[in-house]
Amino acid sequence: MPPKRGNINEEELEDIKKSLNFMSEEITTIAKQQKLIINLTEDIKELRRQSEEKDKKITMLEVRVAELEQYSRISDVIVTGLETKHQTYARAAAEERGEPPEQELRSLEEQVIAFFNSKGIEMDSKDIEGCQTLPRKNKNQKPAIIIRFVNRKQKKELLKQGRKLKGTNVYVNEHLTKKNADIARQARLLRKQKKIQSTWTSDCKVFIKLNGTPEQAKVLVIKELMELEKYG
Repeated sequence: MPPKRGNINEEELEDIKKSLNFMSEEITTIAKQQKLIINLTEDIKELRRQSEEKDKKITMLEVRVAELEQYSRISDVIVTGLETKHQTYARAAAEERGEPPEQELRSLEEQVIAFFNSKGIEMDSKDIEGCQTLPRKNKNQKPAIIIRFVNRKQKKELLKQGRKLKGTNVYVNEHLTKKNADIARQARLLRKQKKIQSTWTSDCKVFIKLNGTPEQAKVLVIKELMELEKYG
């Protein structure tokens, strides 16, 4: 049989008390640290929630700004490929040729109207609110021309008659924002690759028609470039 242990002396008892006190303090410290970690974790979760909420609001504001920017162009068209002469240049050229001033002082608007009328497309100055050229990246290129109509009706009428410009190298399109222009460009690429059936714009919105049976060939409005990724 093992020898019986004698009574614990005061010194050993004191050591046990000290150990228990130390362990108690350690447990208290760990508990405080654990509580602090829990609180910090909750704070991080709240900050993440607030950040996500702000991101959503920023995205909503960006979408709204983009919509307003596009709406401001709702009555515009862009004409590309049309040869026109700036009045200053035209005046100098006419003087050099000895032509009378009235033959060369046509405004940009008058030149544009004259061209469309010559192609059997009706256009009147009373329907036009503004007409101006866009800055050129390449001086050798013909500048794009923005026409702003008094209302969308005249704009739609012009777009409908676009087929009359076939063979002229002059094109008329809606005045899209950069975002929508990028979407339209990618949609045209998908159509060229035969990954979608067709694409077009109407009221500055980009539409695509899917491939497949009549049931599958849905018409969709594309608002974000990433929406086209699934068809790429």
